[in-house]
Amino acid sequence: MEIKFIDRASGEIKIEKPPGEGFLKLLYNNPLGKIALLPIVKRKFLSNWYGKKMDSPSSVEKIIPFVNNLGIDMSEAQKKIEEFNSFNDFFYRKLKPSARPIGNDFIAPGDGKLLAFENISELSNFFIKGREFTLEEFLNDSILAKKHQNSSLLILRLAPNDYHRFHFPYDGIPSTVTKIKGDYLSVSPYALAANFTRVFCRNKREHCTLQTENKGDILLVPVGATMVGSIIETYTPNTKVTKGDEMGYFEFGGSTIVLLINKNKITIDKDIISNTKNGIETFVKMGEKIGK
Repeated sequence: MEIKFIDRASGEIKIEKPPGEGFLKLLYNNPLGKIALLPIVKRKFLSNWYGKKMDSPSSVEKIIPFVNNLGIDMSEAQKKIEEFNSFNDFFYRKLKPSARPIGNDFIAPGDGKLLAFENISELSNFFIKGREFTLEEFLNDSILAKKHQNSSLLILRLAPNDYHRFHFPYDGIPSTVTKIKGDYLSVSPYALAANFTRVFCRNKREHCTLQTENKGDILLVPVGATMVGSIIETYTPNTKVTKGDEMGYFEFGGSTIVLLINKNKITIDKDIISNTKNGIETFVKMGEKIGK
């Protein structure tokens, strides 16, 4: 299995080589890995332990090899590479405002590979393995699930080399977050192909409703994953935010943001929909227009 995606800026098809790729294949594609290792890796204690390890001053020695191996553009960061005091400090680094200009209309809340479904029902055609995905199980809320049962759904997957702060995709007033306890399964395509529902309905996650003036309610659902120590919110609930304002960040690991939007009020850009129907993710950057 090759992880292919389209770089939206260049139009090129690229192949992702995630850190620890061999281990991910062992966990999700190998029977021995599923039986012996997966039950340990998904546990909270391991992610918490690793998150604390990445907070230690000695973890700075991992930064330069990580940057070099994954080709991260450090000219975008507010701090110089020698100014970070831990690996996590580097991992959830802030960028210069000029690095992520805010586009028109509805924007990407973060950097990552994006899948978009005009109707939630289309998920079953894309992720064919495992049991059926239900919004009620994912959101742990039957009323909220009914409200969004006909929404469009977007999945933004953040790889470890991506910018790991996430932002509001539109102007509005955000609610407090509702936290849902869960496991720490990987959100890599290897894990999702093995069983999409298991990953998204069992992982640690939280949701926030962004009330907008003219686009309906937008539901934002950050989802934790393997080695993600924490999901940190940095916004003030029930206070007006502007599109592009920071919502929070993920500590070390791959992560995901799921969005549910009113399909009658926001239309996802055609190229993203087309790429998804062709079974391929689209790489976007925070602030980039993805709908209107």
